[in-house]
Amino acid sequence: MRACVRWGIVLGFALGGFFDGILLHQILQWHHLLSLLPGVDTIRGQVLWDGYFHALMYVIALAGLWGLWRSRESHQQGWGRALPGGLLIGFGVWHVVDSVLSHWLLGIHRIKLDSPNPLLWDLVWFAAFGLVPLLTGRLLVRRQRATSGELSSFTMVVLLIAAVTAGMAAWSLRPPANQPFTTVVFAPGVSAADALNAILAADAQLVWSDPRMAVVVVKVPEENRLRFYGQGALLVSGSALPSACSDWIKGIA
Repeated sequence: MRACVRWGIVLGFALGGFFDGILLHQILQWHHLLSLLPGVDTIRGQVLWDGYFHALMYVIALAGLWGLWRSRESHQQGWGRALPGGLLIGFGVWHVVDSVLSHWLLGIHRIKLDSPNPLLWDLVWFAAFGLVPLLTGRLLVRRQRATSGELSSFTMVVLLIAAVTAGMAAWSLRPPANQPFTTVVFAPGVSAADALNAILAADAQLVWSDPRMAVVVVKVPEENRLRFYGQGALLVSGSALPSACSDWIKGIA
């Protein structure tokens, strides 16, 4: 296997994890990494493990970028379809592994937890984002026809992929239009008094909190949102939790 394909698969695997985590965990909020794991029954615990998951994906992505950079001159011919093919294979492999391991063997989450037929969602996701990219990537790799001028643009390709990876992570911080609320999850050890001081320091208005103020929903000027990270926050989201999720938090707090 060519180095560009091998390291492209590694990077594509990480991009698949980012796609899953950012879209399903944060934007759509259909599930968290450990939604069905007994003992992880607080939103703070769920968000914390989502954070560990994204940190792991960053490590894998950096390994893939490093490998691609190191192998940029290992072939005299251009990358052609090989690199995009490797990325698609890795993207598909992530969703195949996630489906088989997380959904069906370990049962730590499903694609859409509130669906009356979660298996249908699992299978659709498995086919659309697992098998289709994997087979498409394999086809691209097999049809690789290198051209001499493509290797010189490899640096731009790697930089573009890195920018897309960073942009996907940054997207989760973007508040929806006309949404004035922000959800803040504080790290363990941050007291209720510390959380209240953080709210005051950000010139924010408290809208809702759990009894320990580990999770709060505030109305805060957009330019002050990131101040919470300096006050012990694990996550500062772009929107408040849906009302159903807030009711669930109240029930377990």
